[in-house]
Amino acid sequence: MFTRSIPGFGDLRLEHMVMDYNGTIACDGELLDHVAELAEIVSSSLTIHVVTADTFGKARKSLDGLPVTLSILGSERQDEQKLDYIETLGPDTCVCIGNGRNDALMLEKAKVGIALLQAEGAAVSSVNRADILCRDIRSALELFVRPKRLVATLRS
Repeated sequence: MFTRSIPGFGDLRLEHMVMDYNGTIACDGELLDHVAELAEIVSSSLTIHVVTADTFGKARKSLDGLPVTLSILGSERQDEQKLDYIETLGPDTCVCIGNGRNDALMLEKAKVGIALLQAEGAAVSSVNRADILCRDIRSALELFVRPKRLVATLRS
């Protein structure tokens, strides 16, 4: 469990990190640098879930051996499927990370939503619904390795 008290934001008691695959932790189906090593570190305090349509069909092989749970979505209503996924976990226990339009609902509903602006770009609807915008997945994951960064970003 990841816990922090953030002035003006509230107390975090996070159990789950839910992330999209392509555009978030991968580009063109290939896992991005630093994701594996940072996932190992973050998994000591959060259960990591990767929820994806797996556009390139590479997620299962790329994530093999990493401390993550992979869930492949159907092709319809992916935004609602992702929202349903975090609803079963308890949105107040989730930090969600994504960049696409199909991530917007989960970013809004999660206790902490993090949008990314990487090579694939970011849907404005997701950026507007997130609590944090990071330039890349490394910066997002490091918020949970160096939590004072997270506190500095969210406090008011």
